[in-house]
Amino acid sequence: MSHSTAGTAPDQPAPQDDHAFFGQPRGLMTLSGLEVWERFSFLGMQAILVLFFADTVAHGGMAMDPGTAASVSAAYGTLVYLVSVAGGWLADRILGSYRAVLYGGILIACGHYCMAVPTDAMTWVGLGLISAGTGLLKPNVASMVGKLYRTDDERRDAGFALYYMGINIGAFAGPLVTAWLGEHWSWHWGFSAAAIGMTFGLIQYVAGRRHLAGRKHAAEFALAPAAMRRAVRLIGGAVAVALAATALALAGWLTMDRFVDVLTVISVIAPVVYFVVMFRSPRVTPEERGRLRPYVVLFLGSVVFNFILFQAYSTMMLLASTNARTEILGFTFPAGWYASALGAFEVALAPVVAAVWARMGTRQPHASNKIAFGVILGGLSFLLMVLPTSGHADDTYRMAAWWIVGSYLLLGLGDVLLETSGMSATTKLAPKAFASQTMALWFLSLALANGIQAQIVKLYGEVSNPAYFGVNGAVAVAAGIAMIAAAPWLKRTMHPVH
Repeated sequence: MSHSTAGTAPDQPAPQDDHAFFGQPRGLMTLSGLEVWERFSFLGMQAILVLFFADTVAHGGMAMDPGTAASVSAAYGTLVYLVSVAGGWLADRILGSYRAVLYGGILIACGHYCMAVPTDAMTWVGLGLISAGTGLLKPNVASMVGKLYRTDDERRDAGFALYYMGINIGAFAGPLVTAWLGEHWSWHWGFSAAAIGMTFGLIQYVAGRRHLAGRKHAAEFALAPAAMRRAVRLIGGAVAVALAATALALAGWLTMDRFVDVLTVISVIAPVVYFVVMFRSPRVTPEERGRLRPYVVLFLGSVVFNFILFQAYSTMMLLASTNARTEILGFTFPAGWYASALGAFEVALAPVVAAVWARMGTRQPHASNKIAFGVILGGLSFLLMVLPTSGHADDTYRMAAWWIVGSYLLLGLGDVLLETSGMSATTKLAPKAFASQTMALWFLSLALANGIQAQIVKLYGEVSNPAYFGVNGAVAVAAGIAMIAAAPWLKRTMHPVH
């Protein structure tokens, strides 16, 4: 078996007549179900993580100041998506997508169970396991969705929209459960709920495995001893780095601020190196290389949008906990429930977007324009926050809940437009030899967004809220407009991908 195919899972798309799940392949139901529970656990924890970091020790928190809490939360997100590079490589060369997702889910569940233990040490161990598991699961489950369709299947974008609707059911439900438990019982009860959710996701994934393309058989697994040795070296290197970091931390050199800075630097270097490797690889054809050039622009659009999106779980959560009312029609709710509004809007809007794209068919906007519109909406969601945070003499004001809800509405629509189109475009533009790894590269845009966020959010609380949200929002809107201006070149260089 040649080095270009050894250890990779065969691409076996579902037949065109498989319309068992709302007109989509039935494997989409299995993968969407897994993501419902993975997002339930991941975003349920994310909704309370920054609040847990910022809460007092007496209330079970870690007593970080708000800027540091947001920065550490962003750094954790950076680590999650950096590990996705290794996850994509392991799927392409060793495990196959099915096993990579399975093992990733197991690590995630173990990480959440660790975080349920109320000690600082187990919190950091749990976050490390979740980072490793998510790096295995996220790029590969999205790649498996792409394998359900042939490249010319017009259902692909609509399928990704339905998939995204499904996973945002988890994004909606997770914070409802974890925030209630966290604020009324303890933060670690919230982390326990996330662990149980991921366990449910693993059970339904294994139960529906027969409907998935790209599953790896045991015989294949034995055909790549060289790749196995590389995997062992990779894992050994990761363990060595973890041990070295622990030793440096115990010696007092590796402080939290330095760790955040290191992750930011890596988040910048990693995608640059990865693009260079793919452009220079002899396994990438000239035609595939030509389609990588516009993909760089799509990648940067994702960075800008996700820089805004991820703050829905950091600075926006902090703002909601200190300066937003937490009652509607006399009902008082935890501040973490604001995060559920984002998931609710995405659940409601994804099928509408899917129906519009399906109805328009080949007349729908180009993928680059969909992404550009998403970036602009993300910027507008921050610009909206300038209005209720302006004109106050001190920081004791309470804005109406509808301001944050309205911001999340814009952000949710932008997320549906950008992520579904971005993931779909990634599966279509990916060089064949880097199928899963190109999806990992898409997730590196999320790592870079978090890496930049880890530095910028340090300004939260240091500058005025109108200045913070206004400048960041204006930059995002300008980036979206620039993408629209580049649309003619993007359409030409991405052809025949629409």
